[in-house]
Amino acid sequence: MSQLNENNLHKYQKRAVDFIIDKKRAALFIDMGLGKTISTLTAIEKIKYDLFDVDKVLIIAPLRVCNTVWEQEAKKWKHTSHLTFSNLSGGRKNMLKGLMKKADIYLINRENAPALVNHLGTKWDFDMVVIDESSSFKSHATKRFRAMKRILHKTHYMVLLTGTPNPNGYLDLWSQFYLIDGGERLFNTISKYRSRYFDSDYMGYNYTLRHGAMKQIHDKISDVVLSMSAKDYLTLPKVINNVVYQPLSGKLLKYYEKLEKEMMLQLKEGTITAMTAATLTNKLLQFCSGNIYNEDKVEHIHTLKIDMLKDILEDNPNENFLIAYNYKHELEQLQKHFKYAKKLDKDPKTVEEWNKGNIKLLLAHPASAGHGLNLQYGGHNIVWYGFTWSLELYQQFNARLNRQGQTRPVTITHLAVGEIEKRLMETLTKKEITQKELLAALA
Repeated sequence: MSQLNENNLHKYQKRAVDFIIDKKRAALFIDMGLGKTISTLTAIEKIKYDLFDVDKVLIIAPLRVCNTVWEQEAKKWKHTSHLTFSNLSGGRKNMLKGLMKKADIYLINRENAPALVNHLGTKWDFDMVVIDESSSFKSHATKRFRAMKRILHKTHYMVLLTGTPNPNGYLDLWSQFYLIDGGERLFNTISKYRSRYFDSDYMGYNYTLRHGAMKQIHDKISDVVLSMSAKDYLTLPKVINNVVYQPLSGKLLKYYEKLEKEMMLQLKEGTITAMTAATLTNKLLQFCSGNIYNEDKVEHIHTLKIDMLKDILEDNPNENFLIAYNYKHELEQLQKHFKYAKKLDKDPKTVEEWNKGNIKLLLAHPASAGHGLNLQYGGHNIVWYGFTWSLELYQQFNARLNRQGQTRPVTITHLAVGEIEKRLMETLTKKEITQKELLAALA
């Protein structure tokens, strides 16, 4: 029997429970570590078994979260341990098998949500939908968003959960709030939303908020948003951000500048070409990390980041490190130079061994370690070896260690090589400021 019961919920978690029950269609912008999972499960339990207001609940979440978070969290608490689950994730065969099972809560990964909508069609019978990490529905052009639009009128409760509602700016909000109210607050089309609150460049590709638009948007959505920041409710150890910068020089700098200027670079194995600005950005980031893709081959250029990481590890021989990489060739270089390093995989024993302190170097891609993992017990050091442009993945990855249960100050070290990685850090900071402004205004 679980040692935790409903009385163990914090006041802010009970506030989230009441908000879901009262609003029915709502967004919970809750920081990592504040227990949005158990808050939502408690609300589901009350809505289903006390209020008898829903029959079938669907939770849409990242695949790893579907498989490792929701059911396990329910079993930790006495008042939710009786809830039954069916996992629809995976292929069509598993989805159909899962639908045959009688359960309180059905789980499906967000990539497969359109297939579920297409299969059920007019027979859609989930009267409550919870979208975990709803920022993954931020694009109005995706299949997952269009699928959800089709079943909005059949859902009695729609709950969006995320700690990063607008990772790339306020345009990210439209599709999420459409799923709540069908366009009542932020207009029924993205074009109307853009024309009302944004100015665009002459090409129509980039949008900036008009003066006063931020407050207008806040006022429109605030009645269905519950925003909570971890700093207001949790006492977490201090976070120390550290940037170790290595400028390029000599031949490396000449190569970098030639690639940046001419979008072309001749190397031993052939010519590197970048046909678009986006491709060039990726090539420059690869260059800074020490290797660069040339069609199906990888050309080795330097070991600056490997050497920087070695210095850090030598200075901290008794510490464990969570390492973020971006490209596959970065992972290969890390595994080559640090034979004892362990890649984060799907085996739950890997997380268990890390949290026991038995892994000195855990290598993880932000997309696979961004949600639902509790890694705070195995160490307090993060090193960004390879960077991401996604503020959501950046924040979520850092929150794997900086969360409730961490007892030591978390040190986040960024290994930056070259000018583009300096600019990337500045871009992430600007995005973070925008998001913080939204969350603060809605709190």
